[in-house]
Amino acid sequence: MAVAFFAPLARAESLTLELELDADLDAGAVVAEADAGVEAALASYADAVDESDPADELMQQLLLDAGYRSTLDLSDAELNRLWLEDPAALGSISVGHWVEGRLINAIPFPEPLDGGAWSVIVPQSCWTTEETAEAVINAANQLRAWFPSGAPVRVGQVSGPKGGLLSPHRTHQSGRDVDIGLFYPEGEPYRVIERERVMDVAMNWAFVKALLIHGDVHYVLLDWRVQNVLYAYARRQGEDRAWLDSLFKAGPYAVFHHAPMHRDHFHVRYWNPRAQELAFRLSQLLAFHRVELGDTLTGIAVKYGSSVSNLKTRNRLANHLVRLGQVLRVPLAGPCFHCPAAPIPTVPPRRLPPERPSG
Repeated sequence: MAVAFFAPLARAESLTLELELDADLDAGAVVAEADAGVEAALASYADAVDESDPADELMQQLLLDAGYRSTLDLSDAELNRLWLEDPAALGSISVGHWVEGRLINAIPFPEPLDGGAWSVIVPQSCWTTEETAEAVINAANQLRAWFPSGAPVRVGQVSGPKGGLLSPHRTHQSGRDVDIGLFYPEGEPYRVIERERVMDVAMNWAFVKALLIHGDVHYVLLDWRVQNVLYAYARRQGEDRAWLDSLFKAGPYAVFHHAPMHRDHFHVRYWNPRAQELAFRLSQLLAFHRVELGDTLTGIAVKYGSSVSNLKTRNRLANHLVRLGQVLRVPLAGPCFHCPAAPIPTVPPRRLPPERPSG
């Protein structure tokens, strides 16, 4: 049943590719054919529903069969409706990749209350997703519980309000990369090159554990000299060696990777299961718009966060005129002119520290 339901969606994807490659095709007719296929699949699904099984359970199974895990509360029909009528209700959406991406429904990183466990250093470039913010805040609160008088977590740059290129970074484009400063005995950073010699090793190691416990960490970029100090300290504290090696010495499968210019901060990249899965499921809707009565290029550009010039270039339009029923490619705004469609995220289990024997 699941294959029958989603096969027309796959057909729609292939038709989209044909549309992009052959400018002479009648775009309206092609998309209409895809829509008809999806409607037929929905009718077939309705006919196949066993009255003894709740429809929502069957829909959940269909979504699971399609590979979805984090957006099972949204059927395709409901997802499409919300995107068209109330996109803010979907929450943050992380589009594309960290070096070529975009943010939809981004949130400014929350400011803490007085004496909070974190501080926002650069608010204008600290836009993110709900999932990333929650993970960092939970880690900060955990660190405050372990070090009540310790310095707050210093949250640096994440992304711009709509994602895309954030100078001087190549990454930080989709709301999932966070720069977080190292911790020092006096709270404020030391202005020396060899940060690993003056940092608060115990607090930095505790923060690493808090990150791994409270978030879906993809990986952490950190200078190898700082890594070596943290690894040696953890070994002296009796941490499990196999677990430590999986973090620092597992090559491409490690959590920590060396990066130049990362001697004074953690660069944490998170998985965002829901925000990434939403982007995958909406990839077709993010790419096309069918002109309806009253539509203008300016209105379409505002609706999708694009621009009139991008719309004209992408659709080879000589002027601002559009016709009813015309299907337009909608390029994403900013430097990500055509963000690549990232696959459905497969989030691995968290690399949790093993339980240590008491006493």
